Amino acid sequence: MDQDRKWAPAAWYEDEASVAGTAALTPRLQASWLRSRRYGLTPEDLQPVFTGSVDTGCLLYECGHEVLQGLKDTLANEPVSMMLTGSDGLVLSRLCSDSSVSRSLDRVHLAPGFYFSERNAGTNGMGLALADRAPTLVRAEEHYCTSLRQYTCAAVPVLDPLTGELAGSINLTTWSDSSSKLLLALAQAAAGNTAALMLARTTGRKPRPAPRGEVYQVFTGRTEAESEPLDLSARWTDAVGQAGTAMAEGRLLAVVGEPGAGKSTLASLARRRIRARERILCVRPPLADDITTWMRLWAPELAKDDTCVIVTGVHTLPEWAAEDLAELLSGPPHGHAADRHPYLHSCVITTEDYTRVPQALRTLIGGVVEAPALRSRPEDVLPLADHFARRFRGRPVSFSPAAARALSDFHWPENTRQLQRVVRDAASRTDVVDLRHLPAEIFVGTPRRLSRMQALERDEIVRCLTEPDTTVAQAAEALGISRATIYRKITQYDIVVPTRTR
Repeated sequence: MDQDRKWAPAAWYEDEASVAGTAALTPRLQASWLRSRRYGLTPEDLQPVFTGSVDTGCLLYECGHEVLQGLKDTLANEPVSMMLTGSDGLVLSRLCSDSSVSRSLDRVHLAPGFYFSERNAGTNGMGLALADRAPTLVRAEEHYCTSLRQYTCAAVPVLDPLTGELAGSINLTTWSDSSSKLLLALAQAAAGNTAALMLARTTGRKPRPAPRGEVYQVFTGRTEAESEPLDLSARWTDAVGQAGTAMAEGRLLAVVGEPGAGKSTLASLARRRIRARERILCVRPPLADDITTWMRLWAPELAKDDTCVIVTGVHTLPEWAAEDLAELLSGPPHGHAADRHPYLHSCVITTEDYTRVPQALRTLIGGVVEAPALRSRPEDVLPLADHFARRFRGRPVSFSPAAARALSDFHWPENTRQLQRVVRDAASRTDVVDLRHLPAEIFVGTPRRLSRMQALERDEIVRCLTEPDTTVAQAAEALGISRATIYRKITQYDIVVPTRTR
């Protein structure tokens, strides 16, 4: 965290001296200690929450445990414990060859099934790495709870290779009097190997790059959706209306929903209803190292009467950045009561999950509206498909009855973002979209991880089945396999191809 942060939480000025006096803490560690205090924790009381269930079937566990097992073999004679945690700080796995270290960690409950987020255990390596989404080394006295000060912990976040979201962390713990020079480097290597292994075992899709360098997109005048009004379902229009009501009352609105559900679009449409000529900025958090510069670029816009800022994905903000944003929205710490929260009416935030909104921002939220998932409003699929196709081609593109039925019946796990991609690719090849112009993913009922060879086989079967006037027997002949085999493959890959009406 930058030492010259422009916006610091008001409580910082009240407690900074006392916190800084307890140890030679960096500003980042000081902020973590302050949060630990606000959570109601005391240095003498470490009681992490326990859960009886750990998901050992998830991809993170599968890959992280494998990587740590290899690292354990490398560090067989070292007093180092290797741990894997989920994004919420739940310890999923612990490997250690040193029995004395293991017994000691058991006494402080640093074991699978216990939560070691900042909120549960105060400042610690894995908790701070998850809170700030950055590699972290916490030594001895830098731990908030005294029972953890016998250790030095290095932790590094693991990001989902497809979505870029926080998946969990890798944590290496040793005695506080042991050398820690290589500990963080080893944790970084293990986290990188875990993410790489996760990518190798996914469906083969390319990972979404982290949003480095994209500061904000500016929407001026009327949005495309407004210049071409769409007749969408009541679920969508009701959500837009609820958002507009919250904005009109000057409350800080949080729009929640799945990735690609249109949270920013919903907020923009609602804002236009109450202030039609307002300028809208959509800002997305970059990597942690760039956040201070990012905030300085757009924060002055909040003071303008004709501008609304939509901060997307606030659940990805490190805790310190969320506190800075909350302080910015709340105004000067010593302002008059009438001037408190001066910028809440100029800002909207979006998040995938309200429970992941940092506490500093959650206390300011005055209204929550959900952007409904596309699968919950199938009647909107075709109007949106027509809109996306027309916008891409510059003129109308039609859909065959079979293609329209396939689009309407699909469950759209990636929501409108996925629909837009599918329609754009299909409309780039034809004026009349038919089954053969749609990707294989549209005809799969239950998606699952496939090897590259399995994905190629599935796609080729779908390609043959979606050719005009092709029967299953003809597809089997074209593929050089028996009818029994192709039926078995159709069941294996859960392929459903709508029949064409004549």
